[in-house]
Amino acid sequence: MERFIKIISAPGAKGATAGVAPTQKNVGTVVKVSDNTVEVYAENDANYDPSFKKRLLDRWLDKVVHVAGSGFVFVLVMTILLVWALFGIKYGQSEMWQVVISDFQAIFCYIFDSFLMRQQLIGHDSIMTVAARLQSRNISNRRMLRHFAEKKSDKLSQIEKLDQSLITSEFPKVNWLGRLSNYAASVTGHVITIFLFWIGIFVWIGFGQYCGWSDEWQLYINSATSALMVFVFVFLENIREQHRTYSESCLALIHKTDSSLELRLRIVTGDTTDNETVVIPGPQVTKIQRAIYYYADLVGSLVGIGLMLIVIVIWVVIGPAMSFDSDWWLIIGTYTGLIGMTDGFILRNVFYHLGQHEDQAFDQIRTEDLAMFDVIGASPPAEDEIRDSGLSFRISASVDHFCSHEYVVMLGTMIMIVLVIGASVMKWSTTGQLLCNIPPSLIESFLMIILITSQNMADAKRRAVLFNMYQRRRHLLSYVSDSPIGDEQ
Repeated sequence: MERFIKIISAPGAKGATAGVAPTQKNVGTVVKVSDNTVEVYAENDANYDPSFKKRLLDRWLDKVVHVAGSGFVFVLVMTILLVWALFGIKYGQSEMWQVVISDFQAIFCYIFDSFLMRQQLIGHDSIMTVAARLQSRNISNRRMLRHFAEKKSDKLSQIEKLDQSLITSEFPKVNWLGRLSNYAASVTGHVITIFLFWIGIFVWIGFGQYCGWSDEWQLYINSATSALMVFVFVFLENIREQHRTYSESCLALIHKTDSSLELRLRIVTGDTTDNETVVIPGPQVTKIQRAIYYYADLVGSLVGIGLMLIVIVIWVVIGPAMSFDSDWWLIIGTYTGLIGMTDGFILRNVFYHLGQHEDQAFDQIRTEDLAMFDVIGASPPAEDEIRDSGLSFRISASVDHFCSHEYVVMLGTMIMIVLVIGASVMKWSTTGQLLCNIPPSLIESFLMIILITSQNMADAKRRAVLFNMYQRRRHLLSYVSDSPIGDEQ
């Protein structure tokens, strides 16, 4: 019984992350070149692997998530939207045509909700594992630097004379596709775009009385937001995947440089103590936030994916009984619309809070890095900074913080309950089902656009953090490598 309770309570528990950096071993041959210089050939375990053991199904699901964020899928979905728009010229006035695109959007976004959630969770687990390993190696490097600096006090000024080209030449550059995506993300998630989005909504509302508040009038905005949401979801998945790929290339270089620094220090100091295991505490959360994490874990897990497939299968099975009419089409749109709105609130919340936890871990690494420069009595390199200025940024940051609050998630749940009650009073007529389609669609569209804004700002900051981290390690490595080590052997 206790084991069962432990299993069902495991989701949502953002516990501690343990990690240990592979200890670099001086197992090679040392060849003396001159009286005060030696050339060292040693085995260096610099392979970057942020992964951890997973079940086969989980690994396959992760691959599916990565493919969903690929450029191929993005182009494919954009092509489908274009074809739909072109056929809409002829069939756009048909109620069934608009209902079908609404359902396509609902099912598509329902699936991508799960993918985005899983993408967020596996990305967080990977980043925290990397952070723990970096902190683990920092402990050893600082200990060895202290020993090294005591014997090399006359060489401390060398670090100030480094050629900056050595620091920047190797660091990965964002390719043209990444730059284009970053620009598109900044436009899509800009506060002006959000403003225009709501202007369009109010214009549509203004025509409500003229159109007699008809189902057709409701379907117009439903079709528009459906197309918008398909674009936003696939675009968000794509820019996240691009950021993951770029970040991994940066972290691989940081790991290689960090490993080289450790190996060099072990060679010159003779230190053979293994790197320590570091445990990064999990975030302190309220019961409400724990419940939010629980739901997020379910949505992004195999269980959530399985439930999603079961719902879709049941909907297909009951199709013949309902003669595949418009009400049958609206059923899946109603369900996924309500669930999608809830997932939108959850995604926004999880992205913000897990991002804060990751930032704290990287801040700790920065503090430890600066402590190593204190040990050798040298100034750290100047840092790249992302300036948090401008009206657009401040507005976006404020809206971002508000929408990610746990109480706002609870508000979203209350809205869903009210909409279900309203549709029940209307006996789940076409109008009642549209009531459960349109408001959730509008809210989720807004939340996803806000998420793109947050993703864009977070990506820019993370790129600066990774570049600064690499700079500090390259400076330390150059300092150690430039020092004669013959008298240490």
